[in-house]
Amino acid sequence: MRTKALLAAPTVLLTALACLGGAGTAQAHGGGPAGRPGQPAAGTCSANVGIDGYSDALDKTTFDGTFVGNFSALAMDAHGTLDALSDRSSLFTLSGHTLDDLTPQKVVRLADENGKELDSEALVVDRDGTRLITSETEPSIRRYSRDGATILGSLPVPGALEVAPAGRATSNLTFEGLALQPGGRTLVASMEGALSGDNSDLVRFQTWQRKGNGQDFALGRQLAYQVDTDPNGTLLGVSDIAPTGDGRLLVLERGYTSGYGNTVRLYLADPSRATDVSRVTDLTGQKSVKVMPKTLLADIGSCPSLGATAKQAQPNPLLDNIEGVAVTGHTAGGGLRLMLVSDDNAGATQVTRFYALTARLPRR
Repeated sequence: MRTKALLAAPTVLLTALACLGGAGTAQAHGGGPAGRPGQPAAGTCSANVGIDGYSDALDKTTFDGTFVGNFSALAMDAHGTLDALSDRSSLFTLSGHTLDDLTPQKVVRLADENGKELDSEALVVDRDGTRLITSETEPSIRRYSRDGATILGSLPVPGALEVAPAGRATSNLTFEGLALQPGGRTLVASMEGALSGDNSDLVRFQTWQRKGNGQDFALGRQLAYQVDTDPNGTLLGVSDIAPTGDGRLLVLERGYTSGYGNTVRLYLADPSRATDVSRVTDLTGQKSVKVMPKTLLADIGSCPSLGATAKQAQPNPLLDNIEGVAVTGHTAGGGLRLMLVSDDNAGATQVTRFYALTARLPRR
């Protein structure tokens, strides 16, 4: 999503290596002293999440004549490299998936069937290496070849999820997140904001199912998800989702309030325990509708700042306009290694910042 949230930080690479221990705390190395008795250790964001570091190394850089930034999504591919999707129709391949190896290797310009730019917001690398990429404009999900140069098809989208007047969605508040569940049979797209007629805090997640080993997806269940508010009472939006590997989803909620700054929270949601609302015209809090249950894993504003700076009011100078999250690996103890990225909107007072986190998921 292209926003007008303004914040910035100098270009630095600072790592506070952290690992989650049995008691849920993190021990930091190189990022400052451990916490005093009774206080969280350095690197600890919550009982379930630790921050390993951040990098501004790619901020305000160019590669192959293309601005490196405006990132809205991340995805790992089979080669261990990281795809970073710009909402200005650029798909970057980075050399690795840690803070030390985020060097651009390739960039591909994306386009729709008529050669026009996309408002590209979410990304999945399918089992065969083709890319599924959303655009908020219609919205749409197109399948691109492995190199991103050719459109191979598109997925059906329910009419109600189309931008008004064709449907009931608001422009710039449509498909912001995309996740492929284990086994590759279920695809999930998250709307950023509510449809007209739905309660403003209820957003819809659309699923697609496929049978066999083909590429084609058919429309599946539609689920309701309830977003929270920031400390000022402003509703957050869903900025990205990622599969956890056990059927649940990581959900990134993000918002901005002028004079206060960004709020970014990471949740764990369970689609299997939600009602299919594909035939519910208006979501108004009906008792018959079960929204996806969710658990707060961490408020990113509660992470240690690690020396980050911001030029605008922020509850934590580490924060920026974080829009993308990807699972990049696993810890020896079964936790998830995560990479997050912020969208700088090509603005002088915002920053392209990558964050490395470690998360331990609570049991169902």
